[in-house]
Amino acid sequence: MADYKAPLRDMRFVLNEVFEVAQLWAELPALAEVVDEDTASAILEEAGKVTAGTIAPLNRSGDEEGCSWEGGVVKTPSGFPEAYRTYAEGGWVGVGGSPEFGGMGMPKVIGAQVEEMVNSANLSFGLYPMLTAGACLSILNHASDELKEKYLPNMYGGAWAGSMCLTEPHAGTDLGIIRTKAEPQADGS
Repeated sequence: MADYKAPLRDMRFVLNEVFEVAQLWAELPALAEVVDEDTASAILEEAGKVTAGTIAPLNRSGDEEGCSWEGGVVKTPSGFPEAYRTYAEGGWVGVGGSPEFGGMGMPKVIGAQVEEMVNSANLSFGLYPMLTAGACLSILNHASDELKEKYLPNMYGGAWAGSMCLTEPHAGTDLGIIRTKAEPQADGS
């Protein structure tokens, strides 16, 4: 098994030298008190440790075992439940999530770099938090306050996961050719 080492030096270079994010964050009231260069660096450093020490070692079981449906229960690869618990307890599922509902509130660029580490270390595992984060984003931007309060803390905290399955038999992954659409009904549904 190859060891995974997050490209932290390159990530910091992109953030600080190419995009000069610290200056941008300082100018945005929503981020000025949340993140700076040191905070971003510490988050990436810790994410690198979690991906190298917890997630990367499970890459083989993710590939060889995969998920299965046994006796009405989904069985995930060996080590995945424990790794997801560790990942969630560290706040990583909600790294870019709204602090109002238990997320860290980090800018998308930090979330993207954490996601890059996770997916590079173990893509099989990476789909769990990635799909959950996508579902959370949809809920945050489109759901009622009642649904946000019910789902987001549980999803950011790792108690629940989410997925988005968007397709039709003729479309596969080409969402541009799907024919189904949702329309509001008179009863509010």
